[in-house]
Amino acid sequence: MKFAELKDLTVAELAVKGRDLRQELFNLRLQQATAQLEKPSRMRLLRKDIARIETRITQLQQSAQPKAA
Repeated sequence: MKFAELKDLTVAELAVKGRDLRQELFNLRLQQATAQLEKPSRMRLLRKDIARIETRITQLQQSAQPKAA
């Protein structure tokens, strides 16, 4: 997932996407614990995607707050 794909999403949409990615990461961790994980690199990609989403949410929240003089 590229950061450009996240620019048009709202905070609510980003939160839903982040929750879905966290659920997928949880499932991959379970597979890893039972030695059934086929693509270990997918965990790394999910972590990075989650970080991108969290960064975008933070940017949107900061831009919505009024700046102090």
